[in-house]
Amino acid sequence: MAVSELHKFTLDNGLRVVLAPDPTAPVVGVSVHYDVGFRSEPEGRTGFAHLFEHLMFQGSESLEKLAHFRHVQSSGGTFNGSTHPDYTDYFEVLPSAALERALFLEADRMRAPKLTRENLANQIDVVKEEIRLNVLNRPYGGFPWILLPPVLYSTFPNAHNGYGDFTDLEQASLDDCAAFFDTYYSPANAVLTVAGDLDVERTRDLVEKHFGDVPARPKPHRPSFDEPRPTEQRRGTHIDPHAPLPALAVGYRMPDPINELDAYLANLVLAGVLTDGDSSRLQQRLVHTEPLVTDVNAGAGLFGPFEARNPDTFSVTAIHGPDTSPERVLDALDAELDALATTPPGERELAKVTARWSANLHSDHDRLVARTLGLGSLELLYGDAALVYRLPERIAAVTAEQVSEAAKALRPDSRAVLVVEPGQGGAQ
Repeated sequence: MAVSELHKFTLDNGLRVVLAPDPTAPVVGVSVHYDVGFRSEPEGRTGFAHLFEHLMFQGSESLEKLAHFRHVQSSGGTFNGSTHPDYTDYFEVLPSAALERALFLEADRMRAPKLTRENLANQIDVVKEEIRLNVLNRPYGGFPWILLPPVLYSTFPNAHNGYGDFTDLEQASLDDCAAFFDTYYSPANAVLTVAGDLDVERTRDLVEKHFGDVPARPKPHRPSFDEPRPTEQRRGTHIDPHAPLPALAVGYRMPDPINELDAYLANLVLAGVLTDGDSSRLQQRLVHTEPLVTDVNAGAGLFGPFEARNPDTFSVTAIHGPDTSPERVLDALDAELDALATTPPGERELAKVTARWSANLHSDHDRLVARTLGLGSLELLYGDAALVYRLPERIAAVTAEQVSEAAKALRPDSRAVLVVEPGQGGAQ
């Protein structure tokens, strides 16, 4: 991973800026992270954060629809956006000679996206089709990220479907869009990241030129989304008309990703000990030895690690045959967690997992797009973009005792169990 000296500053309108020069290739990455995700959606407006992400690509007060696409692609660049539990990001990667173009485009839509009835109606239809494709009309659609949270969590921000209910999406209005933009898409609620082949002083001048006159608005209050942990096992069942086999998802609350980072990292390593590679404990037991399942995975964060503030979810998912009961899979999972809680993993087992994690982080952040997005998201969530460079060492420092403590905390009396059963049902 290229380790850049970071240059951070804040514009008068509150926009936080991170510059990460790296001259090894003549390309540059630009990202903007807004501190709003689907946990910030109000009741009755499920899916609105993702819908608004789509609207941000529909032109602005100064650029017509599809102009953003054309300007980036004609420069030889790529672009996209994505919605997460606690933030929404937008990015471009393009030749460094086109840096100013990317900065202009991002500042332009931060200033005034084109919010029209036509654009809204069109993007509601696009999002509904995306939901049909990715959730309603495919096997295990929304498993587990949509289906598990309402079993594990009790409050609307944590439990609701971030993709959105069709009725809620159809009721979205232009007034809703304007209020959402005015509240959450202010410069003070965003982080701009520029990484790659850049001159720091010139880039700083360009950022000031294009973003400096974006009108300042108050930074919205960000509430805590924390809620009490379960004090009993919670269970739910979902009938999937497209699933060829039954499935199981088990969800646990994790340590606070921001304020208990070392304990959080121990959960990442625990997930690797359980299911990372053929020699991992659950792969060996459930797939190769007994065998009870056709596939098993464990992970920290329903979207991956470092995607959310507290609360976050540790999940174990398995697909199993019709003759295997969910209880047999749960018993095997509990047995392996109890074994780790009693006897920490050995030195070689731990080293294999931490080395793989560190190598994957280094490899991932060698890609400019991943590095740019990682710098921006960690600055937004942690106030520390440079954590990107320290994470491999932090994970390598996780001890066997910390992994054992993480396993000890994953108890049957404070978890959610979601059972997916194949069956008849109608797709929308």
